[in-house]
Amino acid sequence: MHIRGLFTKIWAYTGIIVVSVVIVFLFAFVFWKGGSTITWEFLSTPPAGLVLGSEGGILPAITGSLAFTLTAIVIGAVPAISTALYLVFFCKSRRMESMIHLVIQCIAGIPSIVLGLFSYSLFVRDLNFGRCILSSGIALGIMVLPFIEVRAEKTFRELNPAMIQSAYALGCNKTHTILTVVLPACRGELFSGIILGGCYAMGATAPMIFTGAVAFASNPTSLFEPAMALPLHLYLLVAQGHTSLDMAYGTAFVMMAVILISNVLVTMYARRRQREWKQ
Repeated sequence: MHIRGLFTKIWAYTGIIVVSVVIVFLFAFVFWKGGSTITWEFLSTPPAGLVLGSEGGILPAITGSLAFTLTAIVIGAVPAISTALYLVFFCKSRRMESMIHLVIQCIAGIPSIVLGLFSYSLFVRDLNFGRCILSSGIALGIMVLPFIEVRAEKTFRELNPAMIQSAYALGCNKTHTILTVVLPACRGELFSGIILGGCYAMGATAPMIFTGAVAFASNPTSLFEPAMALPLHLYLLVAQGHTSLDMAYGTAFVMMAVILISNVLVTMYARRRQREWKQ
């Protein structure tokens, strides 16, 4: 048993070291290739020039990506968390629970490009939303819904049952217990899952190509207009070849940095909330 435990620790630490080295190498390589282009002008100005990315920066792509991501979070998180609450606290039928889990798994298995094509056919063409942030946000919201729901359900099921039973013993009904005990206690993990889902949506190029992302656009001011996005901008820069490769690496580093910083901050917040509720 001692040898098995030692082997498990060695294997776990080896995995952590390998993953950490790969992440550091990727960031270092991308920054080495595109670090010279990352300036304040690059981050605060729109693209310019006859060739995309030959001049200017990526500000509209940053703001557009944030708009797509926030829309997806709002549209995807509300039904995801509601579904998780229903399954954990209200659903009494095993058949219904299995059916909902099957639907969630099927949604999670849809390729992003197929989801983008479906969203284009329904929201852009049939419902006449047009290519806009809302159409893309709905597509991305559907894509991240299973991601958030699975993590929310896991969080609710791992909550200390004594806290819920204590609330019931004090005469609180189920709805009041969820609003005053369950959601505050799980806030850190829920927020973590939502932000991680938003990071997942930010990097999804295929749905945005069909539904709302464009090559050139100003900073978005409405949900019913198209916008630039970092992954599509990166794809277009790479497609142009060597003329825009430095800009492509700079764009990639900015997107990677945004996702990494978001992950680190939300992880710190979730751990802080866990410590507060354990005290």
